[in-house]
Amino acid sequence: MTLPEEGCLLRVFIGESDRHNGKPLYEWLVLQAREQGLAGATVLRGIEGFGAHSRLHTAKILRLSEDLPIVLEIVDSREKIDAFLPTVDRTVGEGLVTLEKVAVRFYRAGAGSGSTG
Repeated sequence: MTLPEEGCLLRVFIGESDRHNGKPLYEWLVLQAREQGLAGATVLRGIEGFGAHSRLHTAKILRLSEDLPIVLEIVDSREKIDAFLPTVDRTVGEGLVTLEKVAVRFYRAGAGSGSTG
């Protein structure tokens, strides 16, 4: 698979406890992105943050949170991201979704373990 030099970055900011049909929402969205043939997806777990309700979510020992911030990032062509957006819109009840143009330098898979030697 190749990506155009000018791609699109989709970021979905949600909570770790958000669910869709009993499954973590971030996990469900990654599987949907894969099924729809998007180039790839990465889920990042934050250690602290707040959103529209201004409630602080943190991983600090004394303030344990089971709802840490989650950021899902997907880079692909604008057309493929636009086709995926209705899925995001239907399933993200609370959160933030952003889009931005990105310059794709390369997108490649290695043969084997990733070593070049």
